[in-house]
Amino acid sequence: MNFDRIMIRYGEMALKGKNKKAFEQKLQSNIARMLRKHPETTIQKTQGRMFVHLNGEDPHEVMQKCQNVFGIHSLSFTVKVEKEEEQMKEAVLLAFNEANDAKSFKISSKRTDKTFPIPSQEMNPILGGHILRNTENVKVDVHNPDVEIKVEVRHEGTYVTAQDYPGGGGLPVGTTGKSLLMLSGGIDSPVSGYLTMKRGVEIDAVHFHSPPYTSERAKQKVIDLAQELAKYGSKINIHVIPFTGIQQKIHREMPEGYSMTIMRRMMMRISEKVASKENILSLTTGESLGQVASQTMESMNTINEVTNYPIVRPLVSMDKLEIIDIARKIGTYDISIRPFEDCCTVFVPKAPKTKPNREKANYYESNADFTQDIEDALEESYVIEVTADHVKTNQQKDDEFSDLL
Repeated sequence: MNFDRIMIRYGEMALKGKNKKAFEQKLQSNIARMLRKHPETTIQKTQGRMFVHLNGEDPHEVMQKCQNVFGIHSLSFTVKVEKEEEQMKEAVLLAFNEANDAKSFKISSKRTDKTFPIPSQEMNPILGGHILRNTENVKVDVHNPDVEIKVEVRHEGTYVTAQDYPGGGGLPVGTTGKSLLMLSGGIDSPVSGYLTMKRGVEIDAVHFHSPPYTSERAKQKVIDLAQELAKYGSKINIHVIPFTGIQQKIHREMPEGYSMTIMRRMMMRISEKVASKENILSLTTGESLGQVASQTMESMNTINEVTNYPIVRPLVSMDKLEIIDIARKIGTYDISIRPFEDCCTVFVPKAPKTKPNREKANYYESNADFTQDIEDALEESYVIEVTADHVKTNQQKDDEFSDLL
Protein backbone atom coordinates (compact mmCIF):
# COMPACT_ATOMS: atom_id res chain seq x y z
CA MET A 1 0.00 0.00 0.00
CA ASN A 2 1.27 3.49 -0.84
CA PHE A 3 0.03 6.97 -1.68
CA ASP A 4 -1.19 6.61 -5.25
CA ARG A 5 -3.10 9.85 -5.82
CA ILE A 6 -3.38 13.50 -4.87
CA MET A 7 -6.61 14.82 -3.36
CA ILE A 8 -7.60 18.32 -4.51
CA ARG A 9 -9.88 20.47 -2.37
CA TYR A 10 -11.71 23.52 -3.62
CA GLY A 11 -11.86 26.85 -1.86
CA GLU A 12 -13.88 29.80 -3.11
CA MET A 13 -14.88 27.78 -6.16
CA ALA A 14 -17.08 25.56 -3.97
CA LEU A 15 -19.45 28.50 -3.45
CA LYS A 16 -20.31 29.01 -7.12
CA GLY A 17 -23.73 27.35 -6.98
CA LYS A 18 -25.20 26.66 -10.40
CA ASN A 19 -21.92 27.69 -12.08
CA LYS A 20 -19.85 25.25 -10.04
CA LYS A 21 -19.85 22.55 -12.74
CA ALA A 22 -18.34 24.90 -15.33
CA PHE A 23 -15.68 26.01 -12.84
CA GLU A 24 -14.83 22.38 -12.04
CA GLN A 25 -14.52 21.51 -15.73
CA LYS A 26 -12.18 24.45 -16.30
CA LEU A 27 -10.10 23.50 -13.26
CA GLN A 28 -9.83 19.94 -14.53
CA SER A 29 -8.64 21.08 -17.96
CA ASN A 30 -6.14 23.51 -16.38
CA ILE A 31 -4.69 20.72 -14.23
CA ALA A 32 -4.45 18.44 -17.27
CA ARG A 33 -2.59 21.14 -19.21
CA MET A 34 -0.19 21.70 -16.31
CA LEU A 35 0.54 17.95 -16.19
CA ARG A 36 1.02 17.42 -19.94
CA LYS A 37 4.62 16.33 -19.31
CA HIS A 38 3.34 13.66 -16.94
CA PRO A 39 1.27 11.63 -19.43
CA GLU A 40 0.53 8.72 -17.09
CA THR A 41 -1.48 10.87 -14.70
CA THR A 42 -5.27 10.83 -14.90
CA ILE A 43 -7.81 13.14 -13.28
CA GLN A 44 -10.97 11.95 -11.58
CA LYS A 45 -13.76 14.24 -10.42
CA THR A 46 -16.08 13.15 -7.59
CA GLN A 47 -18.64 15.01 -5.52
CA GLY A 48 -16.81 17.99 -4.01
CA ARG A 49 -13.33 16.61 -4.71
CA MET A 50 -10.91 15.99 -7.55
CA PHE A 51 -8.13 13.38 -7.63
CA VAL A 52 -4.95 13.15 -9.67
CA HIS A 53 -4.01 9.49 -10.06
CA LEU A 54 -0.21 9.27 -10.19
CA ASN A 55 0.09 5.93 -12.03
CA GLY A 56 3.82 5.79 -11.38
CA GLU A 57 4.66 9.45 -12.08
CA ASP A 58 6.96 11.31 -9.67
CA PRO A 59 4.58 12.35 -6.85
CA HIS A 60 6.54 15.42 -5.74
CA GLU A 61 6.89 16.83 -9.27
CA VAL A 62 3.18 16.37 -9.86
CA MET A 63 2.35 17.95 -6.49
CA GLN A 64 4.54 20.99 -7.21
CA LYS A 65 2.87 21.64 -10.57
CA CYS A 66 -0.62 21.21 -9.13
CA GLN A 67 0.17 23.75 -6.41
CA ASN A 68 0.54 26.42 -9.12
CA VAL A 69 -3.00 25.89 -10.41
CA PHE A 70 -5.47 28.59 -9.37
CA GLY A 71 -8.80 27.38 -8.01
CA ILE A 72 -7.25 24.82 -5.64
CA HIS A 73 -7.45 25.48 -1.90
CA SER A 74 -5.27 22.59 -0.69
CA LEU A 75 -3.86 19.24 -1.79
CA SER A 76 -2.77 16.04 -0.06
CA PHE A 77 -1.07 12.79 -0.98
CA THR A 78 -3.80 10.20 -0.54
CA VAL A 79 -4.36 6.48 -0.33
CA LYS A 80 -7.79 5.01 -1.02
CA VAL A 81 -8.95 1.83 0.72
CA GLU A 82 -12.24 0.03 1.14
CA LYS A 83 -14.66 1.02 3.90
CA GLU A 84 -13.28 -1.74 6.06
CA GLU A 85 -11.71 -1.32 9.50
CA GLU A 86 -8.50 -3.35 8.98
CA GLN A 87 -7.69 -1.61 5.69
CA MET A 88 -8.30 1.76 7.33
CA LYS A 89 -5.94 0.87 10.17
CA GLU A 90 -3.23 -0.12 7.71
CA ALA A 91 -3.72 3.15 5.80
CA VAL A 92 -3.43 5.44 8.85
CA LEU A 93 -0.26 3.63 9.96
CA LEU A 94 1.19 4.17 6.48
CA ALA A 95 0.26 7.86 6.67
CA PHE A 96 1.93 8.27 10.05
CA ASN A 97 5.12 6.49 8.96
CA GLU A 98 5.35 8.77 5.92
CA ALA A 99 5.58 11.78 8.27
CA ASN A 100 9.28 11.59 9.06
CA ASP A 101 10.30 12.09 12.70
CA ALA A 102 6.74 12.71 13.89
CA LYS A 103 6.35 12.00 17.61
CA SER A 104 2.73 12.99 18.03
CA PHE A 105 -0.40 12.72 15.93
CA LYS A 106 -4.10 13.39 15.75
CA ILE A 107 -6.77 11.45 13.88
CA SER A 108 -9.54 13.52 12.29
CA SER A 109 -12.29 11.34 10.85
CA LYS A 110 -15.17 12.47 8.70
CA ARG A 111 -18.05 10.23 7.67
CA THR A 112 -19.70 11.55 4.50
CA ASP A 113 -21.29 8.14 3.92
CA LYS A 114 -23.71 7.92 6.85
CA THR A 115 -24.40 4.25 6.08
CA PHE A 116 -20.94 3.39 7.40
CA PRO A 117 -21.66 1.89 10.85
CA ILE A 118 -18.87 3.48 12.91
CA PRO A 119 -19.42 7.17 13.84
CA SER A 120 -16.52 9.58 13.38
CA GLN A 121 -15.88 10.06 17.10
CA GLU A 122 -15.60 6.30 17.58
CA MET A 123 -13.28 5.88 14.60
CA ASN A 124 -10.67 8.26 15.97
CA PRO A 125 -9.64 6.13 19.02
CA ILE A 126 -9.90 2.89 17.03
CA LEU A 127 -7.50 4.10 14.34
CA GLY A 128 -5.30 6.06 16.75
CA GLY A 129 -4.94 3.01 18.98
CA HIS A 130 -3.64 1.00 16.03
CA ILE A 131 -0.86 3.54 15.48
CA LEU A 132 0.08 3.54 19.17
CA ARG A 133 0.28 -0.26 19.25
CA ASN A 134 2.59 -0.35 16.23
CA THR A 135 5.00 2.48 17.06
CA GLU A 136 7.29 3.50 19.92
CA ASN A 137 7.65 6.79 21.80
CA VAL A 138 4.62 8.24 20.05
CA LYS A 139 1.65 10.00 21.63
CA VAL A 140 -1.69 11.52 20.71
CA ASP A 141 -1.83 15.33 20.78
CA VAL A 142 -5.19 16.76 19.73
CA HIS A 143 -4.06 20.40 20.11
CA ASN A 144 -0.63 20.65 18.47
CA PRO A 145 0.27 17.37 16.75
CA ASP A 146 3.33 16.85 14.57
CA VAL A 147 0.99 15.29 11.99
CA GLU A 148 -2.77 15.30 11.55
CA ILE A 149 -4.08 12.22 9.78
CA LYS A 150 -7.39 12.81 8.03
CA VAL A 151 -9.76 9.96 7.29
CA GLU A 152 -12.69 10.63 4.99
CA VAL A 153 -15.28 7.90 4.55
CA ARG A 154 -17.13 8.57 1.29
CA HIS A 155 -19.63 6.48 -0.67
CA GLU A 156 -16.97 5.20 -3.08
CA GLY A 157 -14.35 4.36 -0.44
CA THR A 158 -12.16 5.69 2.35
CA TYR A 159 -9.46 8.30 1.74
CA VAL A 160 -6.55 8.78 4.13
CA THR A 161 -4.17 11.77 4.04
CA ALA A 162 -1.40 12.93 6.34
CA GLN A 163 -0.38 16.42 5.25
CA ASP A 164 -2.05 19.35 3.51
CA TYR A 165 -0.16 21.38 0.91
CA PRO A 166 -1.40 24.87 -0.02
CA GLY A 167 -2.90 25.36 -3.45
CA GLY A 168 -2.91 28.50 -5.57
CA GLY A 169 -6.27 29.67 -4.22
CA GLY A 170 -8.52 31.98 -6.19
CA LEU A 171 -10.46 30.83 -9.25
CA PRO A 172 -9.46 28.70 -12.26
CA VAL A 173 -7.85 30.76 -15.01
CA GLY A 174 -10.29 31.24 -17.85
CA THR A 175 -13.49 31.38 -15.79
CA THR A 176 -13.84 35.18 -15.45
CA GLY A 177 -12.85 36.52 -18.86
CA LYS A 178 -9.66 37.88 -20.38
CA SER A 179 -7.57 41.01 -19.81
CA LEU A 180 -4.66 42.67 -21.59
CA LEU A 181 -1.72 43.14 -19.23
CA MET A 182 0.55 46.12 -19.87
CA LEU A 183 3.80 44.24 -19.25
CA SER A 184 6.98 46.27 -18.95
CA GLY A 185 10.11 44.69 -17.54
CA GLY A 186 9.78 45.96 -14.01
CA ILE A 187 8.75 44.38 -10.73
CA ASP A 188 5.13 45.54 -10.60
CA SER A 189 3.42 44.52 -13.83
CA PRO A 190 4.14 40.75 -13.64
CA VAL A 191 2.86 40.71 -10.05
CA SER A 192 -0.26 42.47 -11.27
CA GLY A 193 -0.65 39.83 -13.98
CA TYR A 194 -0.28 37.04 -11.41
CA LEU A 195 -2.94 38.50 -9.11
CA THR A 196 -5.31 39.07 -12.03
CA MET A 197 -4.90 35.45 -13.10
CA LYS A 198 -5.64 34.39 -9.53
CA ARG A 199 -9.11 35.87 -9.97
CA GLY A 200 -9.73 33.48 -12.85
CA VAL A 201 -8.72 35.88 -15.63
CA GLU A 202 -6.83 34.72 -18.70
CA ILE A 203 -4.25 37.27 -19.85
CA ASP A 204 -2.57 38.46 -22.98
CA ALA A 205 0.20 41.04 -22.68
CA VAL A 206 1.18 44.18 -24.54
CA HIS A 207 4.79 45.35 -24.47
CA PHE A 208 6.14 48.63 -25.83
CA HIS A 209 9.62 48.21 -27.33
CA SER A 210 11.81 51.20 -28.24
CA PRO A 211 14.96 50.15 -30.10
CA PRO A 212 17.73 51.26 -30.05
CA TYR A 213 16.96 52.87 -26.68
CA THR A 214 15.78 49.52 -25.34
CA SER A 215 17.76 46.40 -26.20
CA GLU A 216 16.79 42.89 -27.26
CA ARG A 217 17.80 41.82 -23.76
CA ALA A 218 15.07 44.08 -22.36
CA LYS A 219 12.55 42.31 -24.58
CA GLN A 220 13.93 38.94 -23.46
CA LYS A 221 13.20 39.98 -19.87
CA VAL A 222 9.56 40.38 -20.80
CA ILE A 223 9.47 36.98 -22.51
CA ASP A 224 11.02 35.37 -19.43
CA LEU A 225 8.52 37.12 -17.17
CA ALA A 226 5.65 35.89 -19.34
CA GLN A 227 7.01 32.35 -19.11
CA GLU A 228 6.97 32.55 -15.32
CA LEU A 229 3.37 33.76 -15.41
CA ALA A 230 2.43 31.00 -17.85
CA LYS A 231 3.31 28.47 -15.13
CA TYR A 232 0.18 29.64 -13.30
CA GLY A 233 -2.17 29.65 -16.27
CA SER A 234 -2.16 29.03 -19.98
CA LYS A 235 -0.51 30.41 -23.08
CA ILE A 236 0.25 34.15 -23.04
CA ASN A 237 0.42 36.12 -26.29
CA ILE A 238 2.74 39.13 -26.01
CA HIS A 239 1.77 41.89 -28.46
CA VAL A 240 5.04 43.74 -29.10
CA ILE A 241 4.49 47.37 -30.16
CA PRO A 242 7.37 49.31 -31.78
CA PHE A 243 7.25 52.57 -29.82
CA THR A 244 10.42 54.46 -30.74
CA GLY A 245 8.82 56.91 -33.20
CA ILE A 246 6.04 57.90 -30.81
CA GLN A 247 8.46 58.42 -27.93
CA GLN A 248 10.77 60.55 -30.08
CA LYS A 249 7.85 62.70 -31.20
CA ILE A 250 6.65 63.16 -27.62
CA HIS A 251 10.18 64.15 -26.60
CA ARG A 252 10.44 66.67 -29.45
CA GLU A 253 7.00 68.25 -29.40
CA MET A 254 5.46 67.91 -25.94
CA PRO A 255 6.30 69.96 -22.82
CA GLU A 256 8.79 68.00 -20.72
CA GLY A 257 6.60 67.96 -17.62
CA TYR A 258 3.73 66.35 -19.53
CA SER A 259 5.78 63.90 -21.60
CA MET A 260 5.29 60.98 -19.19
CA THR A 261 1.53 61.59 -18.99
CA ILE A 262 1.15 61.80 -22.76
CA MET A 263 3.30 58.71 -23.28
CA ARG A 264 1.01 56.75 -20.96
CA ARG A 265 -2.05 58.08 -22.79
CA MET A 266 -0.60 56.83 -26.08
CA MET A 267 0.04 53.42 -24.52
CA MET A 268 -3.58 53.29 -23.33
CA ARG A 269 -4.90 54.19 -26.79
CA ILE A 270 -2.80 51.50 -28.44
CA SER A 271 -3.60 48.90 -25.79
CA GLU A 272 -7.33 49.52 -26.22
CA LYS A 273 -7.04 48.87 -29.97
CA VAL A 274 -5.13 45.63 -29.35
CA ALA A 275 -7.75 44.57 -26.82
CA SER A 276 -10.58 45.41 -29.22
CA LYS A 277 -9.02 43.33 -32.00
CA GLU A 278 -8.57 40.36 -29.65
CA ASN A 279 -12.06 40.63 -28.08
CA ILE A 280 -10.53 41.42 -24.69
CA LEU A 281 -12.74 43.47 -22.37
CA SER A 282 -10.30 45.08 -19.93
CA LEU A 283 -6.74 46.32 -19.44
CA THR A 284 -4.52 45.43 -16.47
CA THR A 285 -1.69 47.61 -15.17
CA GLY A 286 0.89 47.42 -12.42
CA GLU A 287 0.02 50.82 -10.98
CA SER A 288 0.33 51.39 -7.24
CA LEU A 289 -1.23 54.61 -5.99
CA GLY A 290 1.37 57.28 -5.27
CA GLN A 291 4.39 55.13 -6.12
CA VAL A 292 5.65 57.29 -9.01
CA ALA A 293 4.59 60.50 -10.78
CA SER A 294 2.36 58.72 -13.30
CA GLN A 295 0.49 56.90 -10.52
CA THR A 296 -1.00 59.79 -8.55
CA MET A 297 -4.78 60.11 -8.50
CA GLU A 298 -4.53 63.14 -10.81
CA SER A 299 -2.31 61.24 -13.26
CA MET A 300 -4.62 58.24 -13.33
CA ASN A 301 -7.58 60.52 -13.98
CA THR A 302 -5.84 62.25 -16.87
CA ILE A 303 -4.42 59.07 -18.39
CA ASN A 304 -7.72 57.18 -18.10
CA GLU A 305 -9.52 59.79 -20.18
CA VAL A 306 -8.38 58.23 -23.46
CA THR A 307 -10.00 54.82 -22.91
CA ASN A 308 -13.45 53.56 -22.01
CA TYR A 309 -12.08 50.15 -21.10
CA PRO A 310 -12.11 49.01 -17.46
CA ILE A 311 -8.64 49.24 -15.92
CA VAL A 312 -7.76 46.43 -13.49
CA ARG A 313 -5.21 47.60 -10.90
CA PRO A 314 -4.54 44.77 -8.41
CA LEU A 315 -1.61 46.62 -6.81
CA VAL A 316 -3.30 49.97 -6.31
CA SER A 317 -3.26 49.78 -2.48
CA MET A 318 0.01 47.86 -2.02
CA ASP A 319 3.36 49.31 -1.01
CA LYS A 320 6.59 48.35 -2.75
CA LEU A 321 7.71 45.85 -0.12
CA GLU A 322 4.44 43.93 -0.40
CA ILE A 323 4.83 43.80 -4.17
CA ILE A 324 8.44 42.63 -3.92
CA ASP A 325 7.44 39.85 -1.52
CA ILE A 326 4.95 38.49 -4.06
CA ALA A 327 7.47 38.88 -6.91
CA ARG A 328 9.97 36.75 -4.98
CA LYS A 329 7.31 34.15 -4.22
CA ILE A 330 6.24 33.73 -7.86
CA GLY A 331 9.74 33.75 -9.34
CA THR A 332 9.66 37.06 -11.25
CA TYR A 333 11.78 39.28 -8.99
CA ASP A 334 15.22 38.16 -10.13
CA ILE A 335 14.17 38.55 -13.75
CA SER A 336 12.69 42.01 -13.19
CA ILE A 337 15.86 43.42 -11.63
CA ARG A 338 18.07 42.54 -14.57
CA PRO A 339 19.76 45.83 -15.58
CA PHE A 340 18.09 46.27 -18.97
CA GLU A 341 15.88 49.34 -19.35
CA ASP A 342 12.33 49.27 -20.69
CA CYS A 343 10.66 52.07 -22.64
CA CYS A 344 9.21 53.69 -19.52
CA THR A 345 12.72 54.70 -18.45
CA VAL A 346 13.57 56.28 -21.82
CA PHE A 347 13.40 60.10 -22.05
CA VAL A 348 12.31 60.37 -18.40
CA PRO A 349 11.71 64.07 -17.63
CA LYS A 350 13.63 65.66 -14.77
CA ALA A 351 10.45 67.02 -13.21
CA PRO A 352 7.37 65.09 -14.41
CA LYS A 353 3.99 66.58 -13.54
CA THR A 354 2.53 64.77 -10.54
CA LYS A 355 -0.84 66.55 -10.89
CA PRO A 356 -1.49 66.78 -14.63
CA ASN A 357 -4.97 67.76 -15.80
CA ARG A 358 -6.98 66.61 -18.77
CA GLU A 359 -7.46 70.02 -20.36
CA LYS A 360 -3.74 70.72 -20.64
CA ALA A 361 -2.97 67.19 -21.87
CA ASN A 362 -5.61 67.53 -24.57
CA TYR A 363 -4.33 70.97 -25.55
CA TYR A 364 -0.74 69.79 -25.92
CA GLU A 365 -1.78 66.72 -27.91
CA SER A 366 -3.88 68.89 -30.24
CA ASN A 367 -0.68 70.54 -31.44
CA ALA A 368 0.68 67.24 -32.78
CA ASP A 369 -1.41 64.63 -34.60
CA PHE A 370 -0.42 61.13 -33.45
CA THR A 371 -3.00 59.27 -35.56
CA GLN A 372 -0.55 58.04 -38.19
CA ASP A 373 2.09 57.25 -35.59
CA ILE A 374 -0.34 54.98 -33.73
CA GLU A 375 -1.41 53.36 -37.00
CA ASP A 376 2.21 52.70 -37.97
CA ALA A 377 3.01 51.20 -34.56
CA LEU A 378 0.04 48.82 -34.76
CA GLU A 379 0.82 47.76 -38.31
CA GLU A 380 4.42 46.98 -37.33
CA SER A 381 3.40 45.09 -34.18
CA TYR A 382 3.89 41.35 -33.84
CA VAL A 383 3.00 38.58 -31.43
CA ILE A 384 5.24 36.34 -29.33
CA GLU A 385 3.39 33.23 -28.16
CA VAL A 386 4.67 32.08 -24.77
CA THR A 387 4.00 28.98 -22.70
CA ALA A 388 5.91 27.77 -19.65
CA ASP A 389 8.34 25.86 -21.89
CA HIS A 390 7.90 27.24 -25.41
CA VAL A 391 8.32 30.56 -27.28
CA LYS A 392 7.08 31.23 -30.80
CA THR A 393 7.35 34.56 -32.62
CA ASN A 394 5.12 35.75 -35.44
CA GLN A 395 6.62 38.94 -36.88
CA GLN A 396 4.33 39.24 -39.88
CA LYS A 397 2.54 42.57 -40.21
CA ASP A 398 -1.10 42.50 -39.20
CA ASP A 399 -3.51 44.22 -41.57
CA GLU A 400 -6.49 43.48 -39.34
CA PHE A 401 -5.78 46.64 -37.36
CA SER A 402 -6.81 48.79 -40.33
CA ASP A 403 -10.49 48.33 -39.44
CA LEU A 404 -9.88 49.74 -35.98
CA LEU A 405 -7.98 52.87 -36.95
